[in-house]
Amino acid sequence: MMKYFNTIIIGAGASGLFCAAQIGKRGKTVAVLDNGKKIGRKILMSGGGFCNFTNLDVTPQHYLSHNPHFVKSALARFSQWDFIAMAAEAGIAYHEKEDGQLFCDNGAEDIVAMLVRQCEQSGVRIVLRQRIESVERAESESETGEYAGFMIRANGQLWRCDNLVIASGGLSMPGLGASPFGYRIAEQFGMKVLPPRAGLVPFTYREIDKFLTALSGISLPVTITAQNGKRFNNRLLFTHRGISGPAVLQISNYWQPHESLTIDLLPSANIGELLRQAKTDSPKIRLKTLLNRVLPKKLVDVWSARGLIEDETVTNLTKVRSEKLTDLIHHWSFQPNGTEGYRTAEVTLGGVDTREISSKTMESLKVKGLYFIGEVLDVAGWLGGYNFQWAWSSAYACAQGINMN
Repeated sequence: MMKYFNTIIIGAGASGLFCAAQIGKRGKTVAVLDNGKKIGRKILMSGGGFCNFTNLDVTPQHYLSHNPHFVKSALARFSQWDFIAMAAEAGIAYHEKEDGQLFCDNGAEDIVAMLVRQCEQSGVRIVLRQRIESVERAESESETGEYAGFMIRANGQLWRCDNLVIASGGLSMPGLGASPFGYRIAEQFGMKVLPPRAGLVPFTYREIDKFLTALSGISLPVTITAQNGKRFNNRLLFTHRGISGPAVLQISNYWQPHESLTIDLLPSANIGELLRQAKTDSPKIRLKTLLNRVLPKKLVDVWSARGLIEDETVTNLTKVRSEKLTDLIHHWSFQPNGTEGYRTAEVTLGGVDTREISSKTMESLKVKGLYFIGEVLDVAGWLGGYNFQWAWSSAYACAQGINMN
């Protein structure tokens, strides 16, 4: 027996659930189909389990897309302040961690519970463990020969809808059920998909740099710059595979394969000035002692063991060695072997080409009634709650578009 709903949403993540609730509260019938065993899996594990659900400072400049103006309309129509007000009304306690990042006090379960409650109040039907076998246009029963909605086969069951919303996400974190499903649907209906790649992701070492594994667990503030000039100030973390931390994750969105990054390991001071001051105030101080005051001791020890610095008094430091030290500290050129890939990526760059999507409604410009929201689109935000805000904003824009029909 065929099941009919005005709107079917594929994907029970942040954007899918929020979109469903917004459509359903206008009295339209909505079903959400998902391949997983539970809803909101990415929400539940995000932010260390406390969900960085938005940011106090959200602008279009915090997003990457081949169509950079695309995000403006949705972000303006449902802003971070709208979601914050909604969370507060739901009784969700939250706090600002740093740089405007908002996290739940009690845990990410509060966000999922709010979305579930909204869906229940709106009469939304959520169906899990659904393997989508096919998606086709449904032919109109009139004699016009036009299409009227969509037919979906899942687990052998036929579903029909007027509007189909793809909220299936990107390829990041395949352990949580990520798949290229949304890209396949777009291509099936003649839409362009821009090549996806991992974003907000740690870098791995080349063989020549693997001596740095000895620094695993060491963290320090840095300024990191990509070849295109994009720069971030935040913390870098050495791991046993490569480098990570907020600064590294942020710059990964702007890095291209085979490019080098320039890293300032001491952005708060100038090593040249420190050396000059030391030669005046403490001429007999040893270089390692001076460096240990401003950099992690383990890092200094590794440099010393590799012969990158000499354990000499600062007065004996030649001009050439001073310049090399300045380059080592303030202009460290790091060329990644690659990234850790989708396994640890927090977002997917690329995706459904937004030049073929209405920025006001998220509807395909080629296929009436077909919508794409969230990470499946060629929109990727910075680290810090921006990708969740895109999920909320794009879902809201989509729901308003469907409710106007």
